[in-house]
Amino acid sequence: MNQRTCLSIILAAGEGTRMKSTLPKVLHRIAGLPLVAHVAKAAQSAGAGNLALVVGHGGEKVRSAAENFAPEAEIFEQTERLGTAHAVLAARKAIERGHDDVLVMFGDTPLIDATALATARQRLADGAAVVVLGFRTENPTGYGRLIESEGKLLAIREEKDASEEERRITFCNSGLMAISGRHALELLDGVGNANSKGEYYLTDIVEIAGGRGLPVVATEASFENALGINNRAELAEAEAIWQKHRRRETMLAGVTLIAPDTVFFSHDTLIEADALVEPNVWFGPGVHVASGATIRAFSHLEGAKVASGAEVGPFARLRPGTDLKEKAKVGNFCEVKKAVVEKGAKVNHLTYIGDAHIGAGANIGAGTITCNYDGYSKFLTEIGEGAFIGSNSSLVAPVSIGNGAYVASGSVITESVPDDALAFGRARQKTLPEKARALRERRADAAKKK
Repeated sequence: MNQRTCLSIILAAGEGTRMKSTLPKVLHRIAGLPLVAHVAKAAQSAGAGNLALVVGHGGEKVRSAAENFAPEAEIFEQTERLGTAHAVLAARKAIERGHDDVLVMFGDTPLIDATALATARQRLADGAAVVVLGFRTENPTGYGRLIESEGKLLAIREEKDASEEERRITFCNSGLMAISGRHALELLDGVGNANSKGEYYLTDIVEIAGGRGLPVVATEASFENALGINNRAELAEAEAIWQKHRRRETMLAGVTLIAPDTVFFSHDTLIEADALVEPNVWFGPGVHVASGATIRAFSHLEGAKVASGAEVGPFARLRPGTDLKEKAKVGNFCEVKKAVVEKGAKVNHLTYIGDAHIGAGANIGAGTITCNYDGYSKFLTEIGEGAFIGSNSSLVAPVSIGNGAYVASGSVITESVPDDALAFGRARQKTLPEKARALRERRADAAKKK
């Protein structure tokens, strides 16, 4: 298998009108990744060295997205929608280059498993000319049935054309197919359009291949593997399936999820063994949580690194660029963005830290804000090792607080503070005896006159 070349053709030209969206269907997301990107990842995991993406509606958007998830993919355009075989032949130039295996997949089947694709490729290696991926369901209504005899696949029968006996078959067509590269073009070119819709159906190559004495077989995958997305409800169902699998994988890998059904992962979330995740946590793209870290309830993380022994939340938000070092803490109702929080530093509560570097062992008091944006540009705040920032302080960047420095509560700091210095940045308090009583009486008299 490792020596066999493979071309994966992903059909992504459908309009997806039932999604009720201006966004092409294949660019809707599951776990933060476009549907078609999930398919491309599965193909690559199954050893598909070459990718061909067939686009149509919203083609430019799909092309642009492909630069991120499959920059090596070759893009082909299906200018007319004349059926699935016609769509595959839009990638004729890629097919003509010659490959041992040709995989045909759909960009709206995000749960396809690389193992199922690898199995189909193995059947080609064993001598099959066409391999159809099927699934079994107790409710096959609406699906094409796979008609087999003595281990061979004879035909794919659409329900409207099936006999009563054939309709009782529960082995159904997923639409995904593997074709021997040696026979791919001759079989595809042999597909006609003598049907009620005048379209060229990929499924016809099963009978064409059989009629030429070429071996055709079916392999079985799970129903979930074949699940196609046609509307927002099915998108949500697929998301739920994906999350369920990922949660189980995560727990089996040694991570504690206290309430698994309330935790949501992105496609690239990485959590190491012995980490603890409390209920209602959302992981956006680009999160790495190290062994021994704790993510407390109702926290939201994206583009962040959390080192061993660090603690996040509850009710904390880590935005892209956040890097918490060992035993650092970001507590409740805090937001951190593009900031390094060094070993043992604490940002305990009600605080915003943006574009900053916080030294080891520093303590950031409640209500502290790094004022990093002047309406045009972002600026850096540097807080030294062991520094103490009193509650309700505003640090106006660019500014640095030295090692061991102390900022008094309620200060607005606009100038850098040297090491071990004490800084006050607030107006001197003035107390006026009996003035509160006089103020109340004056306001009460004014209210009576109204």
